[in-house]
Amino acid sequence: PALPHFSDFTEMMRALGYPRLISMENFHTPNFMLVSEVLLWLVKRYEPQSDISGDVETEQDRVFFIKAVAQFMTTKAHIKLNTKKLYQADGYAVKELLKVTSVLYRAMNTQGGERADLPEEDSSKFKFDLGSKIADLKAARQLASEITSKGAVLYDLLGKEVELREARTESIARPLEINEAEKVMKIAINNVLEQVQKTKDMLNNVALDEASLEAKIEKRKLELERSQKRLQTLQSVRPAFMDEYEKIEEQLREQYSTYLEKFRNLTYMEQLLDDHRRTEQEMFEEAANMLRVIQNRLKEEEQQHLLKSGSNDDSDIEIQEDEGSDSERDLQITRHRISTEALLQGRVGTRVMGSMQGGDTEED
Repeated sequence: PALPHFSDFTEMMRALGYPRLISMENFHTPNFMLVSEVLLWLVKRYEPQSDISGDVETEQDRVFFIKAVAQFMTTKAHIKLNTKKLYQADGYAVKELLKVTSVLYRAMNTQGGERADLPEEDSSKFKFDLGSKIADLKAARQLASEITSKGAVLYDLLGKEVELREARTESIARPLEINEAEKVMKIAINNVLEQVQKTKDMLNNVALDEASLEAKIEKRKLELERSQKRLQTLQSVRPAFMDEYEKIEEQLREQYSTYLEKFRNLTYMEQLLDDHRRTEQEMFEEAANMLRVIQNRLKEEEQQHLLKSGSNDDSDIEIQEDEGSDSERDLQITRHRISTEALLQGRVGTRVMGSMQGGDTEED
């Protein structure tokens, strides 16, 4: 039958139990949200167990949704929908929706005209399921393919009918020879008997193979039991070298603890030795600085002494006194220098790190 006018779309949706009121003014402009909602409702009405997602937030999601609905209607209801018109979501989409709603509406009318007059909440319980017809559909498709192949073979055979007709007529016209027929029947009987014998031999071979396999399985079971018993015996018996192993392991533990203690002591002694050498180096540098200061001071005193001796040449007494005092001062300086050098020589045996030159500062 011809499809109804799209003005009847609202009436069909109301009769099918759609919860919202739909007006044709809703489709004057593209309204994809309403079209997607109607499509999802129709799919759920057609098959409640369908798993088509209603997510249409992005453009990619909308394309997937339209393709999924079109594929579902094609495979389940054999209704071909125009995806381009559905995506437009305007009056052209209503024409595509009518293809589905009209099928559901006619199916509802075949169940009884009184279902169209049911209240909205009762009509929403209507379910149309073709799950029971899927097996029949597959069988019909298989039969259709077989009919096509058989028809092609029959067409080829009918094409050879002109040649075969003469051979068939000749064979029918020829008188039947009993001896030849008997000979052919004996040959056929012998062939059948050979096939039967081969089948029996194969069955006997299968029985022999089964017996040999059972014997092998039984042999493997016995070997497994023996291996398990041997394993249990080995696990229960203590090895002869285990006592010696445990004793050596205990000695190793003690040796390792002794090694750790000696290693710690050695590390501590090396640290003390480094500290002692560092202290001696600092003392040597301090003595060297002190010696340098004393040398500088002695040079200054000698210069002052030379200046004083040059200015005080008036009397011999003063000169003698000055010479006496200078000789005593030189003696003291010489003794101080000898004691300082002896102090430095006593430290020469130690290892010295660094330079012998110190920085001259105002404090020194």
